[in-house]
Amino acid sequence: MLRTELTQWIDDLLQVSQFKDYAPNGLQVEGCLNVQKILCAVTASRAVIEKAIEIQADTLLVHHGMFWKSEPSTIIGWKKQRIFKLLQNNINLLAYHLPLDAHPEIGNNAQLAQKLGYTVCQQVEEQGLLSLCISQEKQTLNQLSQKITHTLKRQPLVIGDGNQTIHRIGICTGGGQSFFQAATLYGIDAFITGEASEAQYHLANETNTAFIAAGHHATERYGIQALSQKIQQQWGVECVFFDEENPI
Repeated sequence: MLRTELTQWIDDLLQVSQFKDYAPNGLQVEGCLNVQKILCAVTASRAVIEKAIEIQADTLLVHHGMFWKSEPSTIIGWKKQRIFKLLQNNINLLAYHLPLDAHPEIGNNAQLAQKLGYTVCQQVEEQGLLSLCISQEKQTLNQLSQKITHTLKRQPLVIGDGNQTIHRIGICTGGGQSFFQAATLYGIDAFITGEASEAQYHLANETNTAFIAAGHHATERYGIQALSQKIQQQWGVECVFFDEENPI
């Protein structure tokens, strides 16, 4: 298929125009016109780019792309090396950040909730980036922690009473810890995100709301995989997922 067809289809699916983001969504580095093989990953790291070259993928589809508003705009050092490898091998780089977090079906929040046996009942806060979820089964915080460990293949940081019953949770994957304070106002029992900052420890204790940091990379594996599955079903384009090991 044509690169322009793919980008337009994803833009429409994820409703990219509805989001204010601090990274460009869509085509970030232009490569070949025809798309036949896509490598999907969480981040456009050098290791991921080298994997794309190894398997002869013509397109790289990621959640974390190459350009961020908070970074210098100069293309030097590590950024130059990444971009050079893409251009040298005529590989497209497509990146979708907040639109992939918030999508109600294939988004990172929705996919993580599904993996943990929760149903998203409401999307709230800025751009719908906080998902409120419920579970039909009763489980303690210790049991939820064990399920997260089994599902994500890593042990999360958990703050709270392990015997507390968890029914309603808030989810904001990746670096969503800043949503914790707002999430506590919705009557949740626990909040799941990727990372933790110092303040969340005190807030969890003082609001009796469990806080779980399960890994930025680990909590954001599933959205890009769900998107790639949609592409395969819709267009028949080969998609390969590469899960780079990242403990953060």
